[in-house]
This record gives sequence, C-alpha cells and structure tokens, in this order.
Amino acid sequence: MKIAIFDSGIGGLTVLHQALQQMPQEDYLYYADTLHVPYGTKTKEEIISCVDEAVAFIAEQDVKALVVACNTATSVAIAELRQKYTFPIIGMEPAVKPAVSQSQKRVLVIATPMTLQEQKLHDLLLQIDMTHIVDLLPLPQLVTLAEDGIFSGAEVETYLQKEFGRYALEDYDTVVLGCTHFNFFKDTLRRLLPGNISLLDGSNGTVKHLQHLLAERGLGENNNGQVTYYQSGKLMLDTTPYEALLSRLDQMQQY
Repeated sequence: MKIAIFDSGIGGLTVLHQALQQMPQEDYLYYADTLHVPYGTKTKEEIISCVDEAVAFIAEQDVKALVVACNTATSVAIAELRQKYTFPIIGMEPAVKPAVSQSQKRVLVIATPMTLQEQKLHDLLLQIDMTHIVDLLPLPQLVTLAEDGIFSGAEVETYLQKEFGRYALEDYDTVVLGCTHFNFFKDTLRRLLPGNISLLDGSNGTVKHLQHLLAERGLGENNNGQVTYYQSGKLMLDTTPYEALLSRLDQMQQY
C-alpha cells in the first residue's frame, strides 16, 4: 500500500522530499491538482469541492495514509475529510508554535490569503501568541511563480522586496513558510532577508508525525521508495519535471 501526498500543485513535493529521506522504504502516490491550482485565492466552497474530488480519486488507489501537503486545503477541508475516510489523514499547519517558542523578537508568517484568514490559524494564535509577536503576510503570487517554475530572478525579488518593504525586518528573527510552495524560494529568501532571520516550515514535523502514526498503527512497510505521480486524476507519464524539482530540493542550501 502507498502513502498518498496531495497538494494543489508542486508545493507538496517538498513534503514528498522529506518523506523519501526519512522513510525511503515506503512507496508513495503524489497527487497534484494542477487543473485547479492555486487554491489560496479561491473561495472556501471552491476549495472544498476541489479537495473532495481529488481525495475521492486518491481513496480508490490502495492508499494507507494521506498527507494533505497544502496548508490552504488543510485549514479549509481536513475536518470534513477525517469524518469521511477511515485511513489516517495528516494535515499541514504553519510552524507558528515552534517559531513563537524560539523567537526573541517578532515572527512573520507568510502564506496564502486563505490560510491566513481561516479560523484554524487564528485559534492557534490565540493559544500560543500571548505577547502578540506574530504578524501575517499573504504572498499569493509566490504560488503562481512556483507553478511557472520561476524560483529566483528579478520578478521574484521585486515582488518580495515590495511586500517585505512594508515591515521593519530588523524587528524579526523568524519567518514561517506557511505554504509548501514557498520552500522552493528558500535560497532567494535567505539572500533578501537579514542574516539573523530563521526560516521555519512544517514539512519535517509533518513527516515525523506521519512516521509516528504509521508505526503506532503497524502500517510501516518495506518497499523500494517508488513514487507514482498523478495530476488531477490522470497518471503522469513524463515524471521528469517533478523529479527535477526533487533534485533541486536536494541541491538547495540548508534545506
């Protein structure tokens, strides 16, 4: 049986990358809903419809667990998914808790507009951000740029400089990457942000949680790390683009 990893596009490859490193003996199904990307600027109802369609397909593919490797889909739809399906479903959430616990200054959470406006995040902040050190910055264009394969260069830097220009960055020591697509911009972000700022994302924690859950339920397997790719319900025959992105993650500094 396979572990399914689902995202609106290429962002979840950052979670697959972590999973292949930590659990190379498992087989995987990666599902990118490329017909409907991006999710972060859609309405709640639109996102739920897209997620329902994708997960209904995934559930028919002999999977033993599902990682919703999309912060937006997690915040909007994961409660309904867990009610509907019996296999374990693990979601993503911005790494705000570790950010707040380690920060000596302020924390900036960058994500899609939908992730930042959903009640799930605001409930979390009410629990952990007692001193109100967390600020939220939507960066929807980064998802579009990532899907277009643009991870660096003038267009990316101009956009980020404009958005970050509204903040006194010297007041921050942590930036939380609250969208899996944003991991592809780590090198650019490190160049643009002050050197003292740490970048945190939830991929590693999500995979560790998955690993623990599979062990707890006796669902671990010894396979060969094979990955089957689907795009919006269709088998991806030429997997070269996704394999190249996984290689890019291997090469990125301090990933």
